[in-house]
Amino acid sequence: MMINPPLSDLLKKIDNRYILVNVTAKRARMLNQGTQPLTSKTSTKDVVTAINEINEGKIRYRKIKRSGSTQ
Repeated sequence: MMINPPLSDLLKKIDNRYILVNVTAKRARMLNQGTQPLTSKTSTKDVVTAINEINEGKIRYRKIKRSGSTQ
């Protein structure tokens, strides 16, 4: 199965594929719960809409440093 946009394009927006999957899943859950899409390219599938939002640069993430980690 091919996804559009290609994974290589999405990795230009979020450079770590594991973070990309987590961000996509979290956004898809938000859409499923009724949050309005940020793109005009909507789909019947929330994951596809989330992917389109990421590709258009409308969804970003930030890393949060944990304080007091025990390593």
